[in-house]
Amino acid sequence: MPVDMAALAADLAAESAVTRALVAGLDEAGWRTPTPAAGWDIADQISHLAYFDEVTVQSAVHPEQFKAELAAAGDNVDPDTIAARFRDRTGAQLLAWFEVARAELIGTFAELDPRTRLPWFGPAMSAASSLTARIMETWAHTQDIADALGATREPTPRLRHVAHIGVGARAFSYAVHGKTPPPDPVRVELVAPDGARWTWGPEDAENRVTGPALDFCLLVTQRRHRDDLALAIDGPAATEWMAIAQAFAGAAGTGRSPKG
Repeated sequence: MPVDMAALAADLAAESAVTRALVAGLDEAGWRTPTPAAGWDIADQISHLAYFDEVTVQSAVHPEQFKAELAAAGDNVDPDTIAARFRDRTGAQLLAWFEVARAELIGTFAELDPRTRLPWFGPAMSAASSLTARIMETWAHTQDIADALGATREPTPRLRHVAHIGVGARAFSYAVHGKTPPPDPVRVELVAPDGARWTWGPEDAENRVTGPALDFCLLVTQRRHRDDLALAIDGPAATEWMAIAQAFAGAAGTGRSPKG
């Protein structure tokens, strides 16, 4: 049964509302609050989301133009460089940009065939996976904003999208480190916010990752160090993967240092 793009779009809209609620009342000094992402403040987090919303729409509506611009950019697709372009904008301007770009993204993707293949910075993705990735990115960057403000977000069933991307990106996590994943399967068993169990991989796999869905999502988006999370990681293949797990496209991330 095809993925329900309208339902995915609704989940992205819900995540977007959480992001907006955190930043809408900030004064200009608040927008410049440093986040745990090195060198990035809250304004950078929002400009990053808005910029890549626009690029995601381009990949869907003008895929050949997207591929040509990506080829011309070469190795210059650097998030830090992109963020620096928009640091002359006020918080109000960035929020307005984010709202327009996000509305266009949701409106565009809600009508797409979920199986349509779209180019991206990493491997090409289906339209459904591309929209799911925007949910993951929004959740991850909003985590940085929440951490900067000392806020706590309520975990929701939408975490399943983040976890699903994280599991699916196992091979990519190895690729960006120049490694080949071992053939051993990994079983992932997560406890959802409502107490349900989410699972991926064969039930009898010797390598396993188990624990709260929130903690798994924080790890695969590299928002927390694995030593600070309540995940049980068993087996060499699971241990190696969790050390490099990366749910997002682009170069290998540096992760976060343990709080201890």
